[in-house]
Amino acid sequence: MKIDLAKRRRIMQRSIELGHCVCDPKRPCPCDVFKDQGICLCAGERPEPGDIADVKLTEMVHNAGCASKIAAVDLEAVLARLPEVSSPAVISGIPAGDDAGVYDLGDGVVLVQTVDVFTPCVDDPELFGRICAANCLSDIYAMGAQPHTALSILGFPAETQNPEIMYRMLKGAMDTLEEASVALLGGHSIKDEEIKLGFAITGTAQRDAIERGNAKVGDKLVLTKSLGVGALNFARQIGRIDASAMRQAEASMATLNKSAAEAMVAADASACTDVTGFGLFGHLIGMARHSGLTACIQADTLPAFDGALEVLGDGVVPGAVERNREYVGEDISIADNIDDAVVCLGFDAQTSGGLLIAICPERCDTLLSELDCRGVGHVTIGEFTAESTGRIVLAGEFKGDGEIHPKAAQRDSRGQSADDSAQEDAPCCGPDSPEPCCPEATSEPCCPDMASEPCCPDPTADSCCPDQSAAPADLGEGMGTSAHAAQAFGMLMRVTASGGAIDAHSKELINFALAVASRCAPCVRAHYTKAINMGISREQLDEAAWCAVAMGGGPVKMFYQDMLCDLSGGNGGCCS
Repeated sequence: MKIDLAKRRRIMQRSIELGHCVCDPKRPCPCDVFKDQGICLCAGERPEPGDIADVKLTEMVHNAGCASKIAAVDLEAVLARLPEVSSPAVISGIPAGDDAGVYDLGDGVVLVQTVDVFTPCVDDPELFGRICAANCLSDIYAMGAQPHTALSILGFPAETQNPEIMYRMLKGAMDTLEEASVALLGGHSIKDEEIKLGFAITGTAQRDAIERGNAKVGDKLVLTKSLGVGALNFARQIGRIDASAMRQAEASMATLNKSAAEAMVAADASACTDVTGFGLFGHLIGMARHSGLTACIQADTLPAFDGALEVLGDGVVPGAVERNREYVGEDISIADNIDDAVVCLGFDAQTSGGLLIAICPERCDTLLSELDCRGVGHVTIGEFTAESTGRIVLAGEFKGDGEIHPKAAQRDSRGQSADDSAQEDAPCCGPDSPEPCCPEATSEPCCPDMASEPCCPDPTADSCCPDQSAAPADLGEGMGTSAHAAQAFGMLMRVTASGGAIDAHSKELINFALAVASRCAPCVRAHYTKAINMGISREQLDEAAWCAVAMGGGPVKMFYQDMLCDLSGGNGGCCS
């Protein structure tokens, strides 16, 4: 581009005199962009547009898609403090926390409105625009309403990124809005370091909207899209899968929930919510709490995109899973025999996920038929079984009468063993127990492996802890010694890594430093990945590692430099 040197000189001189860049007070003048690229952004100079084919949108954001949402527990804490809206025309507002707000226009017509904004979940700008529009429309569809108009909300680093990206994002979104017969009326844009796109959607319904809090005991739960978007996105961001593994999920995210909503309305469903950033269990617990019911979900029915369970099973668990676990809290009971990858799948943040529909048993076949006629995939994953303050039971085997097989509710959302009645009435271990079953009961569990067995299988026994010297009963003949040793070592790792007098983050930094000091490359990789997933920064890991270098000297320093090169793929001068 042509440079106006007089304009550049005038603006830079003003910035230098102020000691701050006039466009960004946090930067000095001359700024790094001027030093590195020879352009002054404040003077309207821009870098030459690069090849858009080389753009990787997901590498430009911290959290992809709906995983960028504020944690539900943090959001609700703020919303609960806001003043009430007193308008009598508001049918469903902030307290309901539903997918969209509902406002009575009179004459049997209600206005249904929603807004959603998030970061790129795919690398292709046009596909991201399509997915974003589909996701925003889902809130209207989940209420059984018809969307009519949209306003865009756009955040974009316009000074440093090719404007063609912005065009393609909006063009893709408009294609999807046109498919939904929705008119884009305009919008608002701001400069932002991360790309963000969203839409405020306005729709109407000719009768009462379908609210998530209207489910009834006995209602079946039908899900219309598979799960695992968040895990696959995270795995791609850290280089654990390639882009081709996302094709199935991308096609699903770009698919409107319009046909599913039409089927739901035709079958007269009781309640509905769309599954997005709070994950299946996060959105289901909202439905359960507002309906005052317990939902029983059959774990082996949960549908997953190809590769999702595999990456979760390999420990590639995004941070949104933990935020959604915290939101659900103790209001979920998980069968002992359910793989943790399946549990994580239920907490995984979805972008443009499916509808979760509650419908009475008498009309369930009608719903399934209506979905089939429209070519909409579906899985019946469980039902609402009883009145409560709002709970989820994740069962390994589900009976039609809503009963759960023995040992079907032994873990809570954090994977801890729990029997509700025993905990509430007479805990078998700890100072609150009337007759502690462990000789030296403390406030801590007396059994180290709380994830696999309840604390006291037999409260009448002399000790509630099983004989740790005996091989597990389910090991094959001849495998007792080695298998039990491996199990015991795994138990030791879990116990020492959990929070206690030292919190879990500090322990992970200690373990990382010890792995460096031991010069164990697989150990460093494993603890590095775990630490990053826990939210520990690279700077904290480096500081811990240098403590190990201080104790181990030159050989440890050379080992850690090689590991940095391995962990960063040879980038950043780590091999110099």
